[in-house]
Formats: sequence, structure tokens, C-alpha cells
Amino acid sequence: MNRQQLINEIFTKKTFLCVGLDTDINKIPAHLKNEDEPIFAFNKAIIDATAPYCVAYKPNLAFYECYGLKGMLAFEKTIQYIKENHPNHFIIADAKRGDIGNTSKMYAQTFFEEYNLDSVTVAPYMGEDSVKPFLEYDGKWVILLALTSNKGSHDFQLIEDKQGERLFEKVLKKSQEWGTTENLMYVVGATQGKMFEDIRRIAPNHFLLVPGVGAQGGSLQEVCKYGMTKDCGLLVNSSRGIIYASTDNDFAEVAAAKAKELQKEMAVELEHIAR
Repeated sequence: MNRQQLINEIFTKKTFLCVGLDTDINKIPAHLKNEDEPIFAFNKAIIDATAPYCVAYKPNLAFYECYGLKGMLAFEKTIQYIKENHPNHFIIADAKRGDIGNTSKMYAQTFFEEYNLDSVTVAPYMGEDSVKPFLEYDGKWVILLALTSNKGSHDFQLIEDKQGERLFEKVLKKSQEWGTTENLMYVVGATQGKMFEDIRRIAPNHFLLVPGVGAQGGSLQEVCKYGMTKDCGLLVNSSRGIIYASTDNDFAEVAAAKAKELQKEMAVELEHIAR
């Protein structure tokens, strides 16, 4: 999916919601655990329930890899299901890969050739040669970690050099030499609040993937106030706040209701943009 297609989906559906598929078998409704493929059964129900209210899905690889072959089969079936039944949704592999060039080349092949996904999250710590292989695919996106929402983000990302420039700012500036607004996004945690102003000073037009709204306490309105652009420029992710809103038989209906609530809030924010 290219940039304009993504923008069109956002304004057509009046939402920039991404639903995170962080599927933990210990948290899914008990009745699904008797299914032959409980993870996929849960994902399928969540996807069908939330598809009208979101533009993207973000399966987190850790929640599939931890179950070995069965988990990866569930991941593959989930991807295929989205592609076949909701083909206009943007799919993000939340894998946080990043290694020496040859290894990154194989990671890129995995997600962009084998699974044919739209995007993958990538860690920038090892520099240009670890990121470039992901950027060699037309129509695909790298979503680079920039300023995350976890407590430990302060350990490195906010370190300043002698000129007062913080590490995340260096990442934003340097990485724009590698990619463009057509193939490079950034992860910025919703809990960073007004720091979105600093992000937008350096990367005014790039899309941002924003986790942390919902269970982690990030404010959608604050994210939009400081981070939204004329093209929206945001994919706001909610995982636990939607998919685990209920653990009873009504889990899909409750997930739909939670997604719809966010969609309505997002529609209001999008109305502020002059098109």
C-alpha cells in the first residue's frame, strides 16, 4: 500500500486506528482454548469485528514466535485472512528487526516476499546498513523506532550530546537520508505527549505509528494536537484496550464497541484538517 492509498483509506473511513494483535493464549476467552487453532480463532473474530473501524492491523511477532510452529502457523493464517477478507487494511509486522546487512536482507525477504506484508518495525541502533535492505522494496514501508513509550526509553533515546541534541533526534535526522515519506515511518509512543512537537520539527511529513493509547494511558487528543498533519500522518495503535476488553463470549462485540469509540474520536480529529 502506498502513501496516497493509506491517506485515502484514512479519510474515507474516518479513522487512523491500528488494532494490535498481541494475542496471548492465556488471555483469550476460555471457550476458544478448546479450538484446534485458538489463536487464529481469536484473531479472526477480532478482525471481523473491528475491520469497519480501523485501517491497519499490527500482529506482534513475539506473541506468535513464543508458541513455535503452531504460533507461526497462526500468524500466517491471520495474515492470509486479512488479505483475503479485508484487503484494504494496512498490515504491520511488529518484529523490531535490525541486524548486519546480510541478516537484515533475510529479515526483509521474510516479511516482504514470503508474507508480502506492507511494513515491518525496525530497530535503528546498528545504523544504515542494518536498515537499508528493508527500504529496497517498492511499495513497502520501514517503521523505525524513534521515541518509544516504555520507561526504559529514557536510558538511551533522550541522551544529549554536547550541542544538546538528543539521540532520538539524531535517529530522525540521519534516517531521512536513507528513506522518504513514501517508505519510512517512525514509532513514537503516545505517552510522549508534547514531545510530538519536537518530532514534527524534524520529521514534519512522515507518518508516525503511535502505540500507547488505551491500556498504556496515552491521550489520543494530545497525540493529535501535537502530531497530526494535513494528511493525518498518524496510525494510532491500540492492542490490549480493544482485544482484551472482554474475556467472555461477547469478546468480539465488546472489541468492536471499543474500536468504534476510538473511531468516533478520530473522526472528530480528522474534521479539524482542511482538505
